[in-house]
Amino acid sequence: MGFFQRFRKPSHEEKNQPRTATITPPPQQDMPPEDPFQWVGERRHIKNAPYVLPSDLQEVNRLDFQHFMLRYALQGNYLAPIQNPRMILDVGCGTGRWAIEMARQFPAAQVVGLDLVSQINHEQDLPPNLIFQQGNLLEGLPFTQDTFDFVHMRLLLFAIPLERWPGVIRELTRVTRPGGWLETIETGPQRYCGVAMDQIVNWITLASNKRGVDPMFGPQVAELLRTGGLGPVEARQIALPIGRAGGRLGMMVQTDVLGVITGVKQMVVSQGLATPAQYDMAVASAQADLEQHQGQLPFYLAYGQRPFSR
Repeated sequence: MGFFQRFRKPSHEEKNQPRTATITPPPQQDMPPEDPFQWVGERRHIKNAPYVLPSDLQEVNRLDFQHFMLRYALQGNYLAPIQNPRMILDVGCGTGRWAIEMARQFPAAQVVGLDLVSQINHEQDLPPNLIFQQGNLLEGLPFTQDTFDFVHMRLLLFAIPLERWPGVIRELTRVTRPGGWLETIETGPQRYCGVAMDQIVNWITLASNKRGVDPMFGPQVAELLRTGGLGPVEARQIALPIGRAGGRLGMMVQTDVLGVITGVKQMVVSQGLATPAQYDMAVASAQADLEQHQGQLPFYLAYGQRPFSR
C-alpha cells in the first residue's frame, strides 16, 4: 500500500475546481518483484488470493467477452443515475474494458481502474483520462474518503471471502463522496441446466468454500449496501437465458458459462473433488444438456447514493 500515492482530499479553496488524480510509479527496487502467479495444472492463477478463476490470456479473452455480453444484455455500462461525474472508480477492473469505455463516455472525468494484478493491454490506445493502479481491495483502498462520484464493482464474488463482504462495502462507501453513487453487479450459479451442470456447480461451490468464498452470496449484496449507510438502494435481479433457445444473447451466455466452468476445472481437480476425466465428462454432458434445457444465469444488480448528511 505504501508504494502508491494516495488521492488527496481537496482543500476548501479547491472544492469548486475540477477534481483530478495523479499517481507516481513505485520506486526502483534492487530485487525483481516476486512473480504474483502460480500454475495449477494447465492454468495460471494468482498466488495467495481466494480467487478461484484463473488469470491468464484465456481468461482475459473470456472477461472481455463477458463485458460485451453484459453490456448487450443491460443496454449500457451502468444503472445508477449518475450525472457528469468527475471521479470514477472501477474496483476489480480486470482487463479494463468497462473503465476504458467509461473514460471515453465521460472525457471530463478522471477514471481509475484498480485490480490486484494488471491484466491491461497497455499497447492499445487508452484514453488520456484513465489511470490503472494496482491494489488489494481486501487490504483497503489506497484513496482518501469522499473521493469518487461513482464507484463500480462487478463480479468479484469469487474473489471476496464471505466474512469480508461487510468490510468491503464499508470501504467502497468510504471512498464515495456524499451525493455520489455506488453500484455492484454479482451473479449466482446457473440453474435449470440439468443434472451434469448441477454436479459442476456443486464442485465449484465446494472448491470456493475451501477458500472462504460463497458463490451463493450474490442476492445478499444489495442488503449490505442498505446497512452500509447508503440512501435508497435500488436492487434488480435479471435472469439471462443460456443456450440456443435464448437467441443471440443465450449463445453469448452459454459461451461465458462454458468458459467459467472450464476455467475452474484445475482448481476443482487439485482439491480432489473430481478427477480430470470426471470433470471433462460432466462438462461434455452439461454442454449437451444445454440443447435440451432452458437454463438461466442470474445476475444481481444494486446501486445506492451516499447521503449528503452524516
